[in-house]
Amino acid sequence: MGHNSIEVRKIAGALGAEVTGVDLSQPLDDDTYAAVRGAFVEHGVIFFRDQVLTPETHKRLSRCFGPFGETPFVKTMPGHPEIIAVIKEASDVKTHNFGGGWHSDFSFLERPPLGSLLYARDVPPYGGDTLWASMYLAYEELSDGLKQSLEGLKAVHSGRRSYGTQGLFASGGGVKAMTVVPSEAGDAEILHPVVRTHPESGRKALYINGVYTIRFEGWTEAESKPLLDYLQAHATRPEFTCRFRWSKGALAMWDNRCTQHNAINDYDGQRREMHRTTIEGERPV
Repeated sequence: MGHNSIEVRKIAGALGAEVTGVDLSQPLDDDTYAAVRGAFVEHGVIFFRDQVLTPETHKRLSRCFGPFGETPFVKTMPGHPEIIAVIKEASDVKTHNFGGGWHSDFSFLERPPLGSLLYARDVPPYGGDTLWASMYLAYEELSDGLKQSLEGLKAVHSGRRSYGTQGLFASGGGVKAMTVVPSEAGDAEILHPVVRTHPESGRKALYINGVYTIRFEGWTEAESKPLLDYLQAHATRPEFTCRFRWSKGALAMWDNRCTQHNAINDYDGQRREMHRTTIEGERPV
């Protein structure tokens, strides 16, 4: 399929675009790949509707964008170690959903993911939307004084609140349909810059999040909390976000280096199944 038929339409002012004219079940030719990669870097998250993907074609598509990244603590699909099946059964009520709460995926890793490709296999008739927020805008809309204060600052990231020995999943608070295995490895800490430069766009992005960022380097948690809370509330202002309503066969591909996302947990009593691959990233700088 030639790239002439590809159309990219923004879905919000801040970020996000829907891409039409591409059949993702077919190998991407060079022109199509270049158009898709360009849209991905420009818009932060891109969406495709009405795609028919098997686990194999989903994996082949993902490999175009880089090697698979690790998916710690979460049990992957039988026979497909590269895919997480994100499932909430109709019987899963009053539980935390996987991906709920604003976050940047696995930012506690030394090399956090470049991004992810999430494919909708079973969606409720309403609810289960996902929000994304632009960390470019979050950074750019800070005052010059605060930008200066954050320049060169590092923050400690850890999976402990979710995956640690005392974390959310250790207490049995997660969804029943997925196997998450908390461990001492979840308590480990890693340092990343608070402001990172995107390796493809060259733009600066705020790189903290409410789930995995614990404190600033050299600060206590108590000292860090007011500023981290402020930055996180600022980063997810409505005008920095887009919202995607899922349909069966839709695929979202987001750039984890310059966005946060939040899966909305508003469909108790209904089933939702998504398949997610993760692309390996680089050490944030």
